[in-house]
Amino acid sequence: MIKDDKQLAYSKEWAEKFAEANRKLRANEEKRLKDPDGWQLIQDSNDALRQKLVDEIVEYEMLAAHNPNEPITLQVECMNKISDLLIKARIAFKITPKELAALCGHTEEQIKLFEDKDYQNATFLDFLAVSDALGVEIIDGKFIAKMDEFYLKRLEGIRQAASINAELQVAS
Repeated sequence: MIKDDKQLAYSKEWAEKFAEANRKLRANEEKRLKDPDGWQLIQDSNDALRQKLVDEIVEYEMLAAHNPNEPITLQVECMNKISDLLIKARIAFKITPKELAALCGHTEEQIKLFEDKDYQNATFLDFLAVSDALGVEIIDGKFIAKMDEFYLKRLEGIRQAASINAELQVAS
């Protein structure tokens, strides 16, 4: 799963490398004739890896383009990836790890560590605190994220305080 713009750029770079490798492979008629099974296996492997990256790129760009004022229906491929819901909701709501930390009583470093390790290092209560702050719920069998007014007001206050601090630093 792509979690930030840096990973997005890296994924796009690798998707292009896989595409370029296959363009070169298709142009290599000698290799195709000499080892058709190996030639096809390499091409299929590159295509599969590239497609996985492209799917992740599309998903991240969709999350990043989401209107943060609207609820979002989230999906995970299996229960082992349920922590991805929190990361996806944070991205869709355009909340930074620092802002999320302030919303749920953690430090920015803790949130970054949670996300880096896909919340495997988080306690159940940590997971619930983040889930609550992001409004992630199961409604009619679907994962829906919608921030409630309480957290929206807190987020607005956090952003105003950060803006004021930035202005004070520029002025001094």
